[in-house]
Amino acid sequence: MIESYAPAIAAALFGLCIGSFLNVVIYRLPLGQSLATPPSRCRNCGYSLRWFDNIPVLSWLLLRGRCRTCGVAVSWQYPLVELITAGLFVLVILLTPPGVLMASRLLLVSILIALFGIDLEHQILPNSITLSGIAIGIALSVFAPPGLKDSLIGAVLGAAILYGIAYGYFLWRREEGMGMGDVKMLAMIGAFLGWKAVLVTLVLSSFAGAFIGVILLGLHKGGMKFALPFGTFLSIGALIAMFAGEPLVTWYAGFL
Repeated sequence: MIESYAPAIAAALFGLCIGSFLNVVIYRLPLGQSLATPPSRCRNCGYSLRWFDNIPVLSWLLLRGRCRTCGVAVSWQYPLVELITAGLFVLVILLTPPGVLMASRLLLVSILIALFGIDLEHQILPNSITLSGIAIGIALSVFAPPGLKDSLIGAVLGAAILYGIAYGYFLWRREEGMGMGDVKMLAMIGAFLGWKAVLVTLVLSSFAGAFIGVILLGLHKGGMKFALPFGTFLSIGALIAMFAGEPLVTWYAGFL
């Protein structure tokens, strides 16, 4: 009985560890800091975390979300990222056959979580992630779905759609309305998932962005020019497209 749950348990534990690393990426990469050194430490007092202070989720719970030495609160972002990564890894393991496709999806999940966190906090999408992701997604497509042709079309289509929207907005308003990071990110999603997923991702992320935007306007959190980190919505849209893109396309086609 336990053996039947072994893959999911292994995926969850692996996801917790990867999530811990993604927290480092989200915090350090935008600041231009090394991801390897120095070891993790308290931002307030500089206390270097010991191994027992760095166990995903568990250490945060045992320390009640505070630094062992100075007692300052440690952000809930850390266990949340670890738990989300673990949950998504379990979904990938359960829904994807073993092989290159599974490895590709686990990698994309990790990238999307990192980009979500970075864009939400800093409103940037680092080239070191998006451009590398495009190359890796295309390379993996040689050995697994969506296949090289769909991957290349997806990358080009993803970049072209958002670049066209951004350029059109610039011609209309004479100001930038969308960063090039979003363009590269959608190209990366297309490289990993193919051109159909690009369309699904764009529709879902646009609806999510519009929905949140209306809520913020209703709460008087900003005017019509209030900047929303679109990369966070692209991450959500891409995750849904990864797990449910084909059924959504089939469902929509049934109305045509």
